[in-house]
Amino acid sequence: MKRFLLRLHTSRGARAACAAVAAGAALAGAAYLYVHDPHSHPLPCIYLMLTGFYCPGCGAGRASYALLHGRFAEAFCYNPLMVIFLPLLLLYIGARTLDWVITGEDHVDYKISIRFLVAVLVLALIYGVLRNIPVFPFTLLAPGGFAQIL
Repeated sequence: MKRFLLRLHTSRGARAACAAVAAGAALAGAAYLYVHDPHSHPLPCIYLMLTGFYCPGCGAGRASYALLHGRFAEAFCYNPLMVIFLPLLLLYIGARTLDWVITGEDHVDYKISIRFLVAVLVLALIYGVLRNIPVFPFTLLAPGGFAQIL
């Protein structure tokens, strides 16, 4: 194991191969989700089952399925926060991976403000609270809520 980690640290080719395997696994997961409809085979949310409240991620599986099929409005209806933040997350993962493959170091994380990360976390927590308030307009934030007006 130590030899493998040393090889990853010193070899750009090994890092590229590792990144390619991770990208392949992500593509395999996307392909699986593309053909397996979460409406007929839903992934249960443990938080929802235990508390009866939606978590900030509730609806993300159905939103991802809709995005993979090009139905952006439907995806937004299931989890608006995820649809808004997904491009930022993909940009971060791409930049971080590319930086690691090329340099073997982490130069990206130091460029991201701690205040920004805290703001995203606070926004997700507030979103998780607001989507459980059973009064319009907060009901729009529940999974499928925006379908009421679209």
